[in-house]
Amino acid sequence: MKLNIDYKSIKLRLWIYFVLFAALLMGSLWFLQIFFLSTYYEEMKINETLRIADSIVNKYGQEGLFEEIARVMRRNDMYIQIEAHIDDAYLTLYSPYYNENANAADEEGDADPVPFPVYSNEIRAVREQLMNHDYHDATRFMSNPMRDTRMLAYCTYLDRTEGQEVLLYIFSPLYPVESTIEILSGQLRYVTVISLILACLLSFYISHIVTKPLTNITKSAARLAEGAYGVVFEGGHYSEIIRLADTLNYASQEMARADNIQKDLIANVSHDLRTPLTMVKSYAEMIRDLSGDDPARRNEHLGVIIDEADRLSLLVSDLLELSQMQSGRQALSFTSFSLRETIESLLLSYRIYAEKEGFTLLFHADGDGTITGDEGRLKQVLSNLITNAIKFSGDERLVEITLAERDGAVRCAVRDYGVGIQKKDLKNIWQRYYKSGGNYLRAAEGTGLGLSIVKEILTLHRAKFGVDSEPGKGSVFWFEIKI
Repeated sequence: MKLNIDYKSIKLRLWIYFVLFAALLMGSLWFLQIFFLSTYYEEMKINETLRIADSIVNKYGQEGLFEEIARVMRRNDMYIQIEAHIDDAYLTLYSPYYNENANAADEEGDADPVPFPVYSNEIRAVREQLMNHDYHDATRFMSNPMRDTRMLAYCTYLDRTEGQEVLLYIFSPLYPVESTIEILSGQLRYVTVISLILACLLSFYISHIVTKPLTNITKSAARLAEGAYGVVFEGGHYSEIIRLADTLNYASQEMARADNIQKDLIANVSHDLRTPLTMVKSYAEMIRDLSGDDPARRNEHLGVIIDEADRLSLLVSDLLELSQMQSGRQALSFTSFSLRETIESLLLSYRIYAEKEGFTLLFHADGDGTITGDEGRLKQVLSNLITNAIKFSGDERLVEITLAERDGAVRCAVRDYGVGIQKKDLKNIWQRYYKSGGNYLRAAEGTGLGLSIVKEILTLHRAKFGVDSEPGKGSVFWFEIKI
């Protein structure tokens, strides 16, 4: 049976990474403990010897020096000797094994002291290394004459004056580390095996915990792709995955809302298309069957056909225009112009409402309102807002347009004193065909796309816009464009 392993799986990768990390950690521990233990031990011995030598050099000539040296030797298992070189003779100033013959010359005429016979050759060797190379100090490893081991020999000057030199010798045994390495190796075998087992188990558990919410999100995303827009994404216990789940939940809600809007749009557009088409067909049949020979009735029926055809044409034009703006295919033509002059010229076309229907349109301007934008499109925005204000002005039949410059921007507001808008509907009025209460009503005029077109035009101008309304007291539609 062939195993189907996903090598790109986060779960498998996390498990492998944890195991590799544990193996690398154990390998580094083996390498450092087994191969560098001896070197590290020797470096520590040298540093310790140098530290003790510096301490003795600093205390040289002070009271209690020899007592301090004795304490250091007992505590650190070292041999320390001080001797003076005067006129080719070497005199022992301090040695733990000093005796009457310490300063006697040997048969060859050398004045090497013999405080401890087995160290005489070692003292001579490290002394020659110091003096022949004119070093400040000398360090070397050599065989320990008392044991079958090695030791560290160190020599430095305590004092150097004309005709006299005082030398310090320190001998520190180096204990074999092979047995220590063997013990560590045995322990490391157990530690390595246990660590790798724990790493495997822990990495498997952690990878399962981390990837479980991702697996659930993937399953929910598959259901969302199938059209289950009400699916809920669960994020688990991790901030990043929780934020991912929240984002997907928001996307799911928006997709559900967009789906509902799309369905409503199709139904509403179908309704708006069907109604004029039905009327066009009906009145054409009436002309054919009833009023073809009656000029008055025929012209009346033809007028209805023309009106419905105009409505149909306007609906198609608005839908096409809105689609082009939303897809970014319709570019704006930016120029610098006075918004005040644009509003004043636009209001001339609304005189008919004042003359025939008794509407009052007031315009208050503070400044010229010179901005950069697409004058034709912004004129379309103002026309839609003023037309809506007239339509919903109520018995007051009063519409106020204000223009003001503030904080580096031009603010234009259109106010009516009609029925107003419910608070719950304010955020939805910019949607296509949205009506208060969720019911679609075909208006006697317009296509129901006016505010959607306004929103797209203002968005393309990067303008701030909104509506303030209170039921029974009217509404204020406004927008701001930076100067």
